[in-house]
Amino acid sequence: MLPASVLPPTLSRMSVSLTVFVALLALGLGYVLGLFHMTSVRASAKERAESQVKDSFTALAAEALSTTNTEFRKQAGDQFKALAKESTQQLDTKKELIDARLKEMGATLKGLNEKSTQLTERLNSNQVEMAKLRSTADNLREVLSSSQKRGQWGERMVEDILRTLGMVEDINYTTQTPVTSGNRPDFTFILPKNKTVNLDVKFPLDHYERYVESEGEMEAQAARKDFLKAVKGHLKDVAGRGYVDLAGGTVDYMMVFIPNESIYAFIHESDSAILDYALANQIVLCSPITLYAVLSLMRQSVESFYLEEQASKIMSVLGEFRQQWHKYVAQADMVDKRLESVRTALEDLRGVRTRQLDKRVEEIDRLRSGVDRQGLGPAPADD
Repeated sequence: MLPASVLPPTLSRMSVSLTVFVALLALGLGYVLGLFHMTSVRASAKERAESQVKDSFTALAAEALSTTNTEFRKQAGDQFKALAKESTQQLDTKKELIDARLKEMGATLKGLNEKSTQLTERLNSNQVEMAKLRSTADNLREVLSSSQKRGQWGERMVEDILRTLGMVEDINYTTQTPVTSGNRPDFTFILPKNKTVNLDVKFPLDHYERYVESEGEMEAQAARKDFLKAVKGHLKDVAGRGYVDLAGGTVDYMMVFIPNESIYAFIHESDSAILDYALANQIVLCSPITLYAVLSLMRQSVESFYLEEQASKIMSVLGEFRQQWHKYVAQADMVDKRLESVRTALEDLRGVRTRQLDKRVEEIDRLRSGVDRQGLGPAPADD
């Protein structure tokens, strides 16, 4: 290659330009390479910085996480303990409530069991009572179906009333004592002045039973009519038996016993004319309550009569008692005087006589003491 001094000017300028271009190109390439190298260095430094930041962050994050985890665990543990304690207290409270409720339920169940037992016992008792009631109803139906048994039933009720009043057979009343007509009233009550009043206890109840058991109105009315007719017929029959006999010593009326308050009330409500018919025939109808009242009044009247009758005898006995009392008082005064004389004599005996005897005993003791001093020896002891 020719030196620049020997080249033509044009080539010389092109050479310079090319050299400048090459230099610029080299400079640019160096800049690019330098820039690339700086970029690479920066990138490497950035990566190292990022790595360091990452490592630092990771360490900080791990440390923070560890600290947070420890605090979290501690807080969680504290909260868990507090929660467990609170839960335990709540469980204890609920347990106490449950125990109290269970105790209440136990007491309630026990009470229900006792009430159930009592109810069972009452039901059993009611069944027994119902059985007894059915038996009584059957017995009553059997009694009502037989005239003889009706009479026995009435007699038993009257005997219970008499026993309650304290009336004694053969003293206050007699049974089945014949009257002048030859008939025998069930009871004869003894009155003062040899008077008596008779009582009949048999009563027709057949149609009344049919009336009670009737289902239709017509059947009930028919049974009611037949019953009232039978009652009137019975009163007429009793009136003709001679139970009222003034010449034979009876009072001017007799009594007919109706052994049931309901039947007695039914007769009063159904036909009051029957009462007038009975009174017209010298008959007094008595239910258990009215018979008790009549007999009670009768007994009080008899006792009052006998008390009045015995009043004069009582006054006589009181007079004799007064005389004997005066004699007793006089005799008691005499004995008192004699006892006073004896007391005076006894006091004299205990006073004057005792003192005189004491003097004699003292004198004897003095004489015995003188004998001892003269050397005669001690006196022999008293036996």
